[in-house]
This record gives sequence, C-alpha cells and structure tokens, in this order.
Amino acid sequence: MDNLAFIYKRHSVRQFKNQDVPHEDILEILKAATYAPSGKNTQNWHFVVLKNKKKIQELAKIIEDKTHEIANYTEDDKLKKGVLKFLHYHTFFKDAPVLILVFAGPYSIGSYDLLKQVGKIEEAKEILKSAPGIQNIGAAMENLLLAAAAKGYGTCWMTGPNYAAREIETALGFEKEGYYLAAMTPLGLPEKEELNSPPRKDLQEVITIIE
Repeated sequence: MDNLAFIYKRHSVRQFKNQDVPHEDILEILKAATYAPSGKNTQNWHFVVLKNKKKIQELAKIIEDKTHEIANYTEDDKLKKGVLKFLHYHTFFKDAPVLILVFAGPYSIGSYDLLKQVGKIEEAKEILKSAPGIQNIGAAMENLLLAAAAKGYGTCWMTGPNYAAREIETALGFEKEGYYLAAMTPLGLPEKEELNSPPRKDLQEVITIIE
C-alpha cells in the first residue's frame, strides 16, 4: 500500500491557513492535472487560477446572492431550507489563498452525431449517458487533487456552486469559445494538522468480479 499512499493523503479540506501558495507549486500541480487521460486526446480543459482575495470573496458573494435568489422562487419553507442549508458548503472557499476553476470545452462523439443525423434519437441519448467529455474533466480534476495532496496542500472538489456559473464567468471575464464552468477547488495549506474523510463503503459492496 506504500506506493498508493498519495491517494489516501487526499481529503476534502474546507479550512485553510492564511499563507500563500508559491507560483511554482501551482504550476506543478496543474501540470499533473494535464497529464490525465482524455478521450481522443482532446484535453478539453482549461484552468483559471484566482489568487486575488477580493475577487475570491466576490465570487463567494455572487454565489450567496444567487442562492437566495433561487430560494426566493418559492414560498415553501421546506424547499427554501433545502437550498439555503448548503450555502456554507458552496462559499467556504472565500478564505482560501487560491481558487482554481476548471472549465470544460467541446467534445464531439462521432457515433452520437451520426445517430442523431439519421434520426436515431433514443440510441444517441444512450451514448451521452457516459458523458465522455466531462469524464476528461473529472480525470484532470482528480489528478489535480492528488498532486496537491502529495505536496501537502488541501483541496475540495466543488460543483455545488455551478447554479451561479454564468454569473461567475461574467465576474471572471473569462471567455473561451465553447467552454463552460464544470468544477472548482480551493487550494491552500490545511488549517488542521490531522485530516480525515468519511468512511468508505465496504469493498465487497461496490465490486462485482466475473471470471
């Protein structure tokens, strides 16, 4: 298991020390992210690194405002609470020294395009279930998190705030044709010395071996 220790060092971190992350470390971590596999080697990812603390806090405020806007769409208190109770988990990154936003770009699937063109819509939909384009982003994101953990940094894979993606993209001023916000993670030195993760399901519960 020693050779896999870098995997077990990764935990979701939500509290960070007020300490900068050297530029060289960020680049090394992002380089590791780009070595993830991607379908047809499209590498359809783009990383926006935010180190400006005021801008990071601005994004948190945008998410907070959008959360309340959505909650106010209904008068049902139960539904409101269901949205608002996750607000902290969508904005805790405001105190992190670095925020990395991962954008996903276009990814074409030849068989999907063909089936759609000849009217085989249901078959085409089946192909989209595996979402290969976004799997590329997931692979890159996991590389990023593991590389960060190996260097002693904390991260937290976040997709919850994506309901404010358009507002976030506007605030960033980032434009790249066909790209959209897929995920984000804070990056920094963990505030706590000892980190842990929720227990995992028993291995036998999640595997099937066919011989």
